Amino acid sequence: MAKRSSDLEDVSQDYRIFPEEFESLLMATSNSYGLPEASYAAYLEEEGDYYVYLSELARHTGYLQANPKCSVMFIENEQDASHLFARRRLTYQCEANEIDRDSARFDSILDAFEGKFGEFIKMLRNMDDFHLFRLKPFCGRYVSGFAQAYEIGGEQMETIKHRNEKGHRPK
Repeated sequence: MAKRSSDLEDVSQDYRIFPEEFESLLMATSNSYGLPEASYAAYLEEEGDYYVYLSELARHTGYLQANPKCSVMFIENEQDASHLFARRRLTYQCEANEIDRDSARFDSILDAFEGKFGEFIKMLRNMDDFHLFRLKPFCGRYVSGFAQAYEIGGEQMETIKHRNEKGHRPK
């Protein structure tokens, strides 16, 4: 479990390494009526962006093609949390861009997917119904415990601010 701290430099380090605990991310997309749908995908992180390789059989693929905005989330496992109501979690709002299958970028990212996930990717790589998306965060939120909520922003998600303007209040 990562160290919990109110020092923003430590918190920044914590939220940056937190996704390394996972091989998949939770993703929220929305259909043409604006109805949200939660799903998940295996991911690869590179230079602060998240890459997912998705089949057309999954609803989120078409949703991202039609509406390139999504949210991704990493959340601490329930059994690892010190308290169920204070699970560590990192959420990003993202812009999704499909990577052209005929590009060098597609090849380099799929090579990295293969390095991370093994031979299975070789089979998926040649299936035309799969699409590679880059999910670029443009803002986020990290919660590391009770009253430890932080807003994340900046071009490289480098700025962090403690959300303490309202706080918890007794009735």
